[in-house]
Amino acid sequence: MGDKVSGSVSTSSLTSPAILMDSEHWEQQQLATSCGYSQHMQQANLGDGVATARLLSRSDWGARLPKSVDHFQGPAPYVIIHHSYMPGVCYSTPECMKSMRDMQDFHQLERGWNDIGYSFGIGGDGMIYTGRGFNVVGAHAPKYNDKSVGIVLIGDWRTELPPKQMLDAARNLISFGVFKGYIDPAYKLLGHRQVRDTECPGGRLFAEISSWPHFTHLSETEGVVSSTAAPVEPHVHPKAATQTPLAQSPPAAPKV
Repeated sequence: MGDKVSGSVSTSSLTSPAILMDSEHWEQQQLATSCGYSQHMQQANLGDGVATARLLSRSDWGARLPKSVDHFQGPAPYVIIHHSYMPGVCYSTPECMKSMRDMQDFHQLERGWNDIGYSFGIGGDGMIYTGRGFNVVGAHAPKYNDKSVGIVLIGDWRTELPPKQMLDAARNLISFGVFKGYIDPAYKLLGHRQVRDTECPGGRLFAEISSWPHFTHLSETEGVVSSTAAPVEPHVHPKAATQTPLAQSPPAAPKV
C-alpha cells in the first residue's frame, strides 16, 4: 500500500538538479536519482553569508530503499516542522541513525507507507539525515505532502527546547534548500499542528519556530485538517502511546 496524498502529484519522471554527487556505489546512484540528488556526508557551502548544512545520506544511516518515489514540481512553497515525540532525543550519531531506522521501520512496516514520512530528520548531534529528500512527495502533513519540505527534529519537544545545534541545523537546511532552489524564497514556515490535530511539533518548539523568519499564521480555510476525534501523533510507536497522558486513546493512523 502506498502513501495517500491529496492534490496533483507529478511522477518520478520529474527530477531535481543534482546538488551533491557521489558515484561510489551503483545503489546510491539509483537512490540519488529517485530522490533528486545524492547525499554522501559532507559539508555543503551555501555561499557568502549563508550557513552550512551537513547532510548524511540514506545509506549513511542504513535506510532501506523506498517502495516507490513520487516527485512534485519545485520549489516547495511550504516548510513544515515536526518533532518525533518517540523516538526520544538522540545525541550521538549512531543513536540518531538508529532513530531514523526506527522511524522508517514504523512508517514502512507498520503504516505501510512507501518510505519514512519526512523529507529530512535532525539529530541532537546537529547532523541532518536525508529522509525522502527535496521535491519528493512525503507522508507527514495532509494536503501539504506534495508541496512542502517536512523536517522532523528527533525528540519530544513539548516542554523542552531542542539544543542549539538542532535548531541551527534546521535553519541551515532551510537556507540550503532556498539557496539551491528546492524551497521557494517566499516559503511559508508552519508547525505540524497548524495542518493536523496534534501537539506536534511540541509546544516549546512551536513557540520557538513562531519567532523564525517566514513563520505563517494560516487562515481558517488553510488551517487544521480535522479528521479524527483525538489528537494524532503519527510518529509514535503504538507501545509508546500509553506513556503520555495527553491522549485519551491510542493514536489513530493519520490519513495522509
